[in-house]
Amino acid sequence: MMSHQAPVGTVAAPAPPEPPTRPGLRGHVRRFPLTWFFGLAFLLSWVAWTPYILSENGLGVLHFAFPSVLGTSQLLGVIPGAYLGPVLSALVVTVVADGRPGLRAWIGRMTKWRVGWSWYVGIAIAVPAVLTLTTVLLSGQRPGMPSAVLLAAYIPGLILQILTTGLAEEPGWRDFAMPRLQHKFGPLRGTLVLGPLWGVWHLPLFLSEWGGWPDVSWDKPVEFLAITVAFSFVMTWVFNHTGQSLLLAMVLHTSVNNFFSVAWSDMFPSLSFRYTDHAFLVSSVVVAVVLLVATRGRLGCPPDAVGGPAGPRWAQR
Repeated sequence: MMSHQAPVGTVAAPAPPEPPTRPGLRGHVRRFPLTWFFGLAFLLSWVAWTPYILSENGLGVLHFAFPSVLGTSQLLGVIPGAYLGPVLSALVVTVVADGRPGLRAWIGRMTKWRVGWSWYVGIAIAVPAVLTLTTVLLSGQRPGMPSAVLLAAYIPGLILQILTTGLAEEPGWRDFAMPRLQHKFGPLRGTLVLGPLWGVWHLPLFLSEWGGWPDVSWDKPVEFLAITVAFSFVMTWVFNHTGQSLLLAMVLHTSVNNFFSVAWSDMFPSLSFRYTDHAFLVSSVVVAVVLLVATRGRLGCPPDAVGGPAGPRWAQR
């Protein structure tokens, strides 16, 4: 076995100097890409959501309402602010901090769809099944069969959710932030950082129709924050196990939204819609605990993705 020590009587070669840090704003973004990403994501989205929250769709301070499109005001009131937040912030910080190599890696995870058909089928079946079973156990009610019209609308609804909610959020949270957080803190602590921030980003929307305003009690946003933390562990596991396929992460995220929006009320017509939060929280906690125990906290993360060399500036704050 070769020794890595310098021979006696010689002086070990000095370590190569670190590349110089650029001064000014560009240099600061390169040193702290995660700080800049989260700061910009929150700022841009919250500013863009302010008219919606102050309108008659929210607090009623401004006397106008956002029109309803496809049965909801959220497409015009919420989605634009979502796009201005995580996805735009991720794009800007990636270009500034990592240049073209980072941009190629970011887009590469976004367009990685060849991960095996079993993942798509598994998520499409598992999400409705788990959420239905959890609702039954919590409520004691048997589910009804959704109408043929709703079943026909299920796949188009999922595609719409992917193009709106999924594409607006996940290129930021999972594609940009999770690899960096995972490299810096590991999959367990990285997810514990991302989950609460993901939830807090949504909080102003509880003052609008999105969150059920004005019928919002204090425990609803608290339960939502718990959901985002627990569900983030499931998202991290899917993201890692599919070779960091953002599309599969978006499918998982939006499959939950789509099931609750399209099928749940038809299956459980006598239940309050608040049961969706309870079912989502309980199922997320159970699945997260199973995954954490089964993977010993690794959540599918390869050992070489934590610490050490891992691409441009991922270990920065």
